[in-house]
Amino acid sequence: MKLDLTDRSLAVYEALASPVRLHILRLLAEQPMNVKELAAAVGLTSAIMTMHVRKLNAAGLITTEMAPGKSGLQKICSLAVTGAEIEFLTGGAPARKSHRLEIPIGHYSDFRIEPTCGLATVEKMIGHFDDPRYFWDQERIHAAILWFGKGFIEYKTPNFLLSSQEPKELTLTMEIASEAPGTNDHYPSDHTFTLNGVKLGTWTSPGDYGDARGKYTPAWWPRQINQYGLLKQLRITGEGTFIDGTKLSGITLRDVDIRRPQWTIRLSVEEDAVHQGGLTLFGKGFGNYNEHLVVELFYEQANTISAARES
Repeated sequence: MKLDLTDRSLAVYEALASPVRLHILRLLAEQPMNVKELAAAVGLTSAIMTMHVRKLNAAGLITTEMAPGKSGLQKICSLAVTGAEIEFLTGGAPARKSHRLEIPIGHYSDFRIEPTCGLATVEKMIGHFDDPRYFWDQERIHAAILWFGKGFIEYKTPNFLLSSQEPKELTLTMEIASEAPGTNDHYPSDHTFTLNGVKLGTWTSPGDYGDARGKYTPAWWPRQINQYGLLKQLRITGEGTFIDGTKLSGITLRDVDIRRPQWTIRLSVEEDAVHQGGLTLFGKGFGNYNEHLVVELFYEQANTISAARES
């Protein structure tokens, strides 16, 4: 997991600012445990433990899933990351150079989706629920949230990399969740990420969150449907593709033709997905992070690379 000094990482810092939650992470580093087991190990009630688990889950530090137990369903908690890296300037070290692009949620270039589906601006719904035709409505460029049950949404973005710049890492940051009828914290969905026609890998979203209103979700938004998602960062390097530090695949920058003048990014719930629980994207004005999709390409100048080799 990569962290920085912006509000995007605040949920993680808040989740870690608790001796109880640090204890929970140490326990889960050894093995997955259910809520009752965690509560007993820490010496808390199951109700209070559930609140701590929810905080860690929303920060992307753990995942939860429902599984059969001796007396009915039980919530199994597992560690979602193996480590974290914080990026900030120290000792006068220069910041990494990058080309950063923000893509509003409604600026997609293509889609093929199946209900349930819909989209909205920060002020109103666009069209009607579960009618894919409204995804071409002229108001869609102002959309700040969208969701669909199966299919894909696709974005195109320019590549401003120069011939003198050597690409090192491409990141895609997004607030994302499943799409359940109403909401359901335990509604897994396999989200597949594709760049320039190359499948990068699949991450399973744990659920569709509605236990609390999203920090930036408008007051008019119905309380019984999607409120916020999880902030996830997809990272492509020379070593492979990662999501929050966990390796998804061996696909590298070279494999995705990173120097092409235009990139095509696809987010999908595939026909053959094991968990077809839909996909929800949150943009500025919705959810907990108040951000568009962010694409950032980090690079080194050719003269910097040459100097490093000579030394």
